[in-house]
Amino acid sequence: MKFTCSININKPKLDVVKHFEDPEALKQSQKGFQRIDHLSGNKKEAGAKSKLFYAKFEMIETIIENKLPDTFEAQYDHKNMSNTMHTEFVAINDHETKLTTIIEYTRFTGFIINVMARLFPSMFRKQVDKWLVKFKYYVEKQ
Repeated sequence: MKFTCSININKPKLDVVKHFEDPEALKQSQKGFQRIDHLSGNKKEAGAKSKLFYAKFEMIETIIENKLPDTFEAQYDHKNMSNTMHTEFVAINDHETKLTTIIEYTRFTGFIINVMARLFPSMFRKQVDKWLVKFKYYVEKQ
């Protein structure tokens, strides 16, 4: 399953990227996010691994490519699923940035998550859209 989500944020590109890299923005935009712990590799570079802690689950982030302030790509592994996320930042003008993220789920494990992915694929996109709206709100109020 693969989908693309985009949102325009009324802040300059470098401000948006700064918040994208800040774990505080995850706390504000993704329900249940608690912290991120660096595990291995050079921080913020390709190959680096980190553990993301949420209230109800944990996942491993592996950076595939970090070309910020333009693009960032990582793989996220959870016991029930894996996905890659490619994020792109494009300055629309000096005060507005388009954030686009392409999500591709590559693995689902378990009966319930497989059923959800097959019967309700739009719920995955809706969740990402919800996070982007919360991220936009957080960044714009800073």
